[in-house]
Amino acid sequence: MTRRSALILAIASLVGLITLAWPLLLDDPSSTQVQPPFVFLALLPVVVAVVLAELAQGGLDPRVLAILGVLTAIDAVLRGVSAGTGGVELVFFLIVLAGRVYGPAFGFVLGCTSLFVSALVTAGVGPWLPYQMLCTAWIGLGAGLLPRARGRAEIALLAGYGVVVSYLYGLLLNLQGWPLLAGVAIPGHHEQLAFDPAAGLGENLAVFARYTLVTSTTSYDSVRAITTAVAIVVLGGAVLTPLRRAARRATVTGEVGAGDAATDADRAVTDTGRPARTVSRG
Repeated sequence: MTRRSALILAIASLVGLITLAWPLLLDDPSSTQVQPPFVFLALLPVVVAVVLAELAQGGLDPRVLAILGVLTAIDAVLRGVSAGTGGVELVFFLIVLAGRVYGPAFGFVLGCTSLFVSALVTAGVGPWLPYQMLCTAWIGLGAGLLPRARGRAEIALLAGYGVVVSYLYGLLLNLQGWPLLAGVAIPGHHEQLAFDPAAGLGENLAVFARYTLVTSTTSYDSVRAITTAVAIVVLGGAVLTPLRRAARRATVTGEVGAGDAATDADRAVTDTGRPARTVSRG
């Protein structure tokens, strides 16, 4: 990522967090119903589109875009097969592995494109889609920022990361839909679990924590976390190898022969002004 791309991505993430957390900043005792500001619903897709355009222009060459298209298609199929039934979700493990191999910018873009295409395939388009795209993009982004590790340590790191982000994903999406439940009772629970526009930040956070624990943490989120971790442990090594092989080939910017490698390597430059890499095909 260039510095400008990183800045745009940071701004987009900040806007996304605001669109998710704005109800917690609301303090209106006279209000009995909460409606999300339409400016947020219109702004979030635009922000995501700007980030995608910036990253595509700044760091994704045609070969990497081809890999992005293939992985997006695979993720769309995986989501169509699992469809989040009971929390079983196979889409995240591939985003984690690809973000790990190709870096945070690629992981962010793959998270956006995977959720968008899969939503078209599974008829899951709705006002929640931009939030799903952004939260999944953060998963790919974080995977590209994980510390170095190899072998079993890397698989354990990625599996643990998959568990954490599975819970965070459910929590953030709950935050998007929870304010719309103002005045609605949760079946089987007599305590207040709905959003109260007149309550303070601390009170609403406590209620939201109980709401998330009851509705998703112990069910959908836990199954998602287990599914993601098991998929990474079982398939992680087998998937990382071809991804890294494709990454090496995608980043090749020039080839020189064995006889004139010393002279040609000094003269060869890429379109970005950096010396071309030499590759031994074995």
